[in-house]
Amino acid sequence: MTLLTPILIAGFYGMIIYFSIQGAKGTFSKIAVVSTNKTLTEKLISNKNITYVYVNQTLAQLKPALGRSTFDYILYLPDFNLNKPAGIQLLGIKQVGLPLNAKVEEDINNLIRSKKLKESGISQKDLDLLKSSVSIDNKKIDTFGKDKDSSAGATMIVGTASGILMFFFILIYGIQVMRGVIEEKTSRIIEVMISSVKPFQLMMGKIIGIALVGLTQFMLWIVLTLAISTIAVKTLVDKKDSQQTTAITAQVKAHNIKSISSSSPLDNIQKSLANLDKTKIIWVFLFFFLGGYLFYSALYAAIGSAVDNETETQQFMMPVMMPLALSYGLSLSVINSDPYGTIAFWLSMIPFTSPIAMMVRLPYGVPDWQLALSMALLIFGFVGTVWVASRIYRVGILMYGKKPSFKEMIKWFAYKN
Repeated sequence: MTLLTPILIAGFYGMIIYFSIQGAKGTFSKIAVVSTNKTLTEKLISNKNITYVYVNQTLAQLKPALGRSTFDYILYLPDFNLNKPAGIQLLGIKQVGLPLNAKVEEDINNLIRSKKLKESGISQKDLDLLKSSVSIDNKKIDTFGKDKDSSAGATMIVGTASGILMFFFILIYGIQVMRGVIEEKTSRIIEVMISSVKPFQLMMGKIIGIALVGLTQFMLWIVLTLAISTIAVKTLVDKKDSQQTTAITAQVKAHNIKSISSSSPLDNIQKSLANLDKTKIIWVFLFFFLGGYLFYSALYAAIGSAVDNETETQQFMMPVMMPLALSYGLSLSVINSDPYGTIAFWLSMIPFTSPIAMMVRLPYGVPDWQLALSMALLIFGFVGTVWVASRIYRVGILMYGKKPSFKEMIKWFAYKN
């Protein structure tokens, strides 16, 4: 898995980027339009994902034959008031998806808007001039007042990918600690080991050992993933696109053109990725991976010491996993929407949620004092968690044949010796 994971990661994100850029070209719907509307004289215009075909049949005639026809759906446009359109239906044997429904609604709204503008006295020529397609180039100003290319899409991709990786790494390696403790306990080898080392030393040895394994795998994954991704990009990118890009670059240099306003979103994403401080992101990722792993693995070690098999871990794992799952869900939604808001700030400060939340926030730009404060709080949180877990671990590691409860674990924590 150490060698296969980079290939899987590169392929996984490659597919996401590919299908995002392609705009789901494989999704194609053919819609039969039954219109009894006397006001809308213009017809809906087909696009790359939807083909509108106006038919001379009634809705009652077309519905029974839908399953045998070449149409996927029926769009019924009754006669309605332009100010209060009602009665429009999209029928199909298959359930209509939300993106398709939204796109059809948008097309009908544009048709109604154009009709209203024409009725107000605007000619078709003037109406065409009203339509525009805006592409905004994002710029980020640094502390020295210089602006750099940035992209909301690239920032979100990096932050989201970092948050997802952090979530799975902490979960995978934390559970490995718990399983290792359970295995040693059920095989009774723990009784031999405990005669030579203190329970705290044994727990920390287990946690740190697996942490080093995780770091080794992670560093290999970074190197191999970057290598595989670079080779894939060079292999799969069309040579014509490369030649065209080279020609455009030469023209820009020859004419001293400072910027091109018609750059594609993909170009903006590439420029933004180039301007990100990758070294800082990797080092911060390593710190929060270690901090988050140590924070949660101590709790997993305590759970492993309290039970005799993995079946009994379910009642204790849920309270431990809930903060991790909460930070995962909120980070990918709230932080990407408002990375500088109050909720995003506190999510990146609380040790239970900061490993994932801070990594999602980092590509957007986090003040150094907030980053330092989050790191300090995570260190204190880890020390406190290890202390609590060690007091449960020292008793639970030698307890057999009894299903513990939270009340029982609190008693173990309170024991003096």
